[in-house]
Amino acid sequence: MVLTQRSNARRPTLEDVARWSGVSKSTVSRVVNGELKVSAEAAVRVREAISALGYVPNQAARQLVTRHTGAVAVVASQPENRLFLDPYFDCLLRGIRGELARHGAQALLLFLDEPDDHARVADYLGGGHVDGVILFSLRPGDRLPEMVDRLGLPAVFGGRPLLRDGHPARGQAYVDGDNRGGARQAVRHLVDLGRERIATVAGPYDQENSAADRLAGYRDILLDTAPHLVERADYTRQGGADAMAALIDRHPDLDAVFVASDLMASGALQVLRERGRRVPEDVAVVGFDDLVAISESTHPPLTTVHQDVGGMGRLMARLLFGRTEQDTWEGDTSEAPSVVVPTRLVVRESA
Repeated sequence: MVLTQRSNARRPTLEDVARWSGVSKSTVSRVVNGELKVSAEAAVRVREAISALGYVPNQAARQLVTRHTGAVAVVASQPENRLFLDPYFDCLLRGIRGELARHGAQALLLFLDEPDDHARVADYLGGGHVDGVILFSLRPGDRLPEMVDRLGLPAVFGGRPLLRDGHPARGQAYVDGDNRGGARQAVRHLVDLGRERIATVAGPYDQENSAADRLAGYRDILLDTAPHLVERADYTRQGGADAMAALIDRHPDLDAVFVASDLMASGALQVLRERGRRVPEDVAVVGFDDLVAISESTHPPLTTVHQDVGGMGRLMARLLFGRTEQDTWEGDTSEAPSVVVPTRLVVRESA
């Protein structure tokens, strides 16, 4: 492959735009940087000049003036290989990247997987490389919310950030799904179908609060749940398969299962087929997330709790820009805004 050689033609400068449009350099600079103290007529002339000349702002110089890097760190507390194999995270990241692009910002993806990663990520975030940070899949008691707060970096969390004692961290903006309410919808549906021995495949103990909330919603409906009807797994297909096998071994006559993610539910369905259980005749199955790539391709198609995962990603980025753009941010940052996205049950053939 031959790279195209760079042209030696001189790039248009701020001074060229000012001469073409008949305004001062400071007026051009204010238009380029999105400031409001420019007349509508002057702004139109400047934009026409930028278009005619093909002017591109010098980003390094612009950063010195605006103190903005145009970059946002997206921090995921997940192993890198799992992040790219799970359709949930793919959908969430697409929502985040799409909204950041709409604001002219770049996403820098950072992982928290190894023990030393916290220090490395904290050093990077404190180095002035990004304007803000979006964090998701943090575990309860994770040190990162405290570090971000200490750095004074605008941040938005995917899911409620929890302290080590299980209480929510104050002053942190977040976007979360109605995990508990969605789980209640799922289990109530199974009860309404007349199922009497309803198990659940719950998320892991050390996962973000979504796992605890979905298990709590299950228990809200089934107040006297037997411990042997609850099995934990790690939000993977194999984890769901292993958990389903353990539940059947312990409780062969179970007639329904609420699985805390679609990916785990796909593994559970596979085990039910292998064990000769018909779905939904023998065992009804309900998942959570409504990731169409999974829920409409399982056999049978999966009844599941829908949440707008891509929309949640977009909301995270939108909230972050409310925190980074001080001229548009209103309110007390000690009481940060948060959004809980509603859920709804989507009934298909598995239950």
